[in-house]
Amino acid sequence: MLRYLEYTGYFAVGVFIGILAALFGLGGGFLVVPVLNFLGVEIHHAVGTSSAAVVFTSLSSAIGYSRQGRIHYKTGLLLASTAVIGAYAGAWMTGYVSAGQLKVIFGLALLPVAFRVYRKKTAEPGDVRLEEVRINYKLVPIGGFFAGISSGLLGVGGGIINVPFLTYLGLPIHYAVATSSFTIVFTASAGAIKHYTLGNVEVQWLILLVPGLITGAQLGARVARRTKASSLKKAFAVVMFLLALRMILKGLGFGVP
Repeated sequence: MLRYLEYTGYFAVGVFIGILAALFGLGGGFLVVPVLNFLGVEIHHAVGTSSAAVVFTSLSSAIGYSRQGRIHYKTGLLLASTAVIGAYAGAWMTGYVSAGQLKVIFGLALLPVAFRVYRKKTAEPGDVRLEEVRINYKLVPIGGFFAGISSGLLGVGGGIINVPFLTYLGLPIHYAVATSSFTIVFTASAGAIKHYTLGNVEVQWLILLVPGLITGAQLGARVARRTKASSLKKAFAVVMFLLALRMILKGLGFGVP
């Protein structure tokens, strides 16, 4: 009975993380890493296992958003082309770079971005057709590379950079979230492969969390579809601010979850 309750608890945690991951196009690593670390998984293994878990979360999200026709595939593939390289490099850097210092710098850089996203006006999905969106494709690979580094080094999906970057390029928030989820499939896969070769992936934890993550990601994509663009944008900005604050505090050595 206790074992059944334990498995149910892991499934519920996975569903919760999956919903938030799909809703904001973030992959879910920002929650998987602290949850695994809290449960006793060493931080490097938590980051590696998170990278592998995010593959399943983002794939489930991308499938849901693909059915809604909200993925800008050309932009997503361009973003992924350099994000994969960045993710591999970021995973490799975990053995050489102080994650604490990077988290502080990364968090400080995200604070003004969160404020900008909160203030920026965005169109509702019905106000603009996907094929009408004009993107500066020359800038896309640059954002992809930095998103990839954050993914591999910090165990997050890269969406915390993808989404504000894509909205800056002109994608409405719903399409930015959907395209980010699609891109994270490639980014997280690259990071996960490198972490697996380093021995940082705990397969038993994947088995416990993945079913809930996949289920939650499908639910999150449906919730996002029914959410107003202005509400989704502001909610994303608040989540980004909290994540940035958490990164800064973690980087400074505070014992935040």
